[in-house]
Amino acid sequence: MKKFIYTLALIFTLGISFNSVQAANKPAKNPTELTAEETVKLERIKTRVEEIREMDKSNLTKAERKALRSELKELKNQARAVSGGVYLSVGAIIIIILLLILIL
Repeated sequence: MKKFIYTLALIFTLGISFNSVQAANKPAKNPTELTAEETVKLERIKTRVEEIREMDKSNLTKAERKALRSELKELKNQARAVSGGVYLSVGAIIIIILLLILIL
């Protein structure tokens, strides 16, 4: 029984890794067009992120570095909201698959 479970787990993990590699090479089927306003907003976010990356952070205080990190997180969330799309974490995918296995 253990051999069967290990074999099933191996096939499952190999199947997932193959699908993700194969999906990375395919172009998007329905790319969403961004409006002029959204592209300007996205460019502003990109320039601000580049400014933060080019900063000399060695002479900043701990509070200033923390503020920069929180600003970067907020910019990342704004960029995701503008560009759209659905993002699933690996943990969420595993939970969904386990639920499907239990249901079926």
